Amino acid sequence: MTGLGWIAAIIVGGIAGWLAEKFMKGDHGLLLNIFMGIVGAMLLNAILLFIFGFTLGGWIGQLVVGFIGACLLIAAIRAMRGRG
Repeated sequence: MTGLGWIAAIIVGGIAGWLAEKFMKGDHGLLLNIFMGIVGAMLLNAILLFIFGFTLGGWIGQLVVGFIGACLLIAAIRAMRGRG
């Protein structure tokens, strides 16, 4: 997560994953929420850097990026499992 330390990335990733879980009506545990938030943020940060050449910074920016990335990750996993 751009501009955040490890502890902050875990906190922001957990919040982003939890928000994505609630938004996508999922049922995950705390560790999976943290994982989805962090990996989702890394994925969307890479996409934003590749396409636009920049990404959102700070706590709020990374929370937004993590939330959107986690939602995309949940949707992709559901699509691969065939649970659309």
